[in-house]
Amino acid sequence: IAKTQSTFKPKPYKRAEDVHPLHFLHHEAVDSRTQRQRRAIHKPRPTSSAASLSSKKGSHRSSTASPKLIIRCSFKASSSNTMAPLNQENYDYDLVVIGGGSGGLACAKQAVQLGAKVAVLDFVKPSPQGTRWGLGGTCVNVGCIPKKLMHQASLLGEAIHDSQPYGWQFADPASVRHDWATLTESVQNHIKSVNWVTRVDLRDQKVEYINGLGYFRDAHTVVARMKNDTERELRTKHVVIAVGGRPRYPDIPGAVEHCITSDDIFSLPRAPGKTLLVGAGYIGLECAGFLKGLGYDVTVMVRSILLRGFDQQMATMIGDSMVEKGIRFHHKTRPLAVEKQADGRLLVRYETEGAESGTAEDTFDTVLFAIGRQAETGSLQLDKAGVVTADGGKSDKLDVDDESHRTNVENVYAVGDVLYRKPELTPVAIHAGRIIARRLFGGSSETMDYRDVATTVFTPLEYGCVGLSEEAAEAAHGKDNIEVYHAYYKPTEFFVPQRSVRYCYLKTVALREGDQRVLGLHFLGPAAGEVIQGFAAALKCGLTMKVLRNTVGIHPTVAEEFTRLAITKSSGLDPTPATCCS
Repeated sequence: IAKTQSTFKPKPYKRAEDVHPLHFLHHEAVDSRTQRQRRAIHKPRPTSSAASLSSKKGSHRSSTASPKLIIRCSFKASSSNTMAPLNQENYDYDLVVIGGGSGGLACAKQAVQLGAKVAVLDFVKPSPQGTRWGLGGTCVNVGCIPKKLMHQASLLGEAIHDSQPYGWQFADPASVRHDWATLTESVQNHIKSVNWVTRVDLRDQKVEYINGLGYFRDAHTVVARMKNDTERELRTKHVVIAVGGRPRYPDIPGAVEHCITSDDIFSLPRAPGKTLLVGAGYIGLECAGFLKGLGYDVTVMVRSILLRGFDQQMATMIGDSMVEKGIRFHHKTRPLAVEKQADGRLLVRYETEGAESGTAEDTFDTVLFAIGRQAETGSLQLDKAGVVTADGGKSDKLDVDDESHRTNVENVYAVGDVLYRKPELTPVAIHAGRIIARRLFGGSSETMDYRDVATTVFTPLEYGCVGLSEEAAEAAHGKDNIEVYHAYYKPTEFFVPQRSVRYCYLKTVALREGDQRVLGLHFLGPAAGEVIQGFAAALKCGLTMKVLRNTVGIHPTVAEEFTRLAITKSSGLDPTPATCCS
């Protein structure tokens, strides 16, 4: 056996029935000399005197030659590190993943590591403005990564101005300018490097990558439509839908023809100039924030409220802090039409409701819509597989069983932004994708916990949170059973350049009785994501206000402010400190 293993070279298999064929079985008489030689090589080590005695008795019985049953097997294995699961149907794959984003890739790679034969289909339809990108999904190409890089670019611009009181000198501070072309080139170069590494990683892990648009022929058959319009049919035991979503456009004249979305801004070939952001979700506010930080004139059009689904006190403070930065907001306003003028600029007609109701117009160099996203399920031909979308088919998203992530079809699963009423966050998709693979091919029974997932909004003054908002806590437990601890604070690094600390604020939402279990933490200030991450783990472990108060903070940091919370909203006391150390 040892010799066979040392020389064994696995070969790829085409179908599950090719694995582990039993080539022959026969009886062979083995003489006593051969028996003694084998015992000399493989003699077991006795663990006790009784075992030793048993071994000796066995040696007397084996002195006479007797027929032995020898099984000789020849194996064909998958090209992965472990043996692929054996299935009895005529399948080409154990798993086909439709979608090459974070969740789909995480699921595919985990499945291969557990021995499955896996293919990933990924094809990016160009945006209406013709923007294309590579493997990796929204996060890598048009989401988290480029957004964070451009946010960092805007923070560096602010740091240049802050640096002068710290002693840094410039020949002509007023001449410092930002170059949009350099930024987009740097960002796109990084993205392309990630695209390349992702493809190499799939190859190394023996995940088959197919650059084709996937759709169902039936529940076990996925078709890949290739770039040259040819089709390839894949028979599979399981399917994971991980197609993610794309930005929505409003149904108004000129929107699709002349405007962009977050799919386009990170590779925009020209400087955006005076920009209108339509939409006040986190994508719209983040884009508005970094564009203003890079020196552009920015207006945000808000139809209803800022950051729907987030704590509304914090959302209001974010908006106020952005106004302080020079960003204009048009509240209760919606666009009616966009018209391209002779000079290339965009004339936007819009309508305002309320006290200042009426219509008006303004011109912009760029109009970016961030009014929500829709799942990319329209081209999957879900009906061929029997998959029904959420809300009785009214939604474009998929409802899944919370434990298994299975859709209404037994062998079809879904993960990521395509899910109905689940957090649309990259780490959530990755974690859930791995769990699906472990349940399918690793015998795991673990489930995805969608509660208390931390997140950060990368506005100029960042907002990090985990757990329940104040409104959600009151709705779940009753206002009289909730206590909110809060404070303003002053980051040490803000003092020398005399930066505004008006909106540096944090709070915890806790139960009022007992040890006061913490239900949510909210932080508005620098490095909010780094601050909130550790507290997210603490919240999962049952964090209480008693534990928080008994934690010694690191000084001087902004994260320590959570350990110093002592004033409640119900007390009516002023939560503003006198100094950074008070």
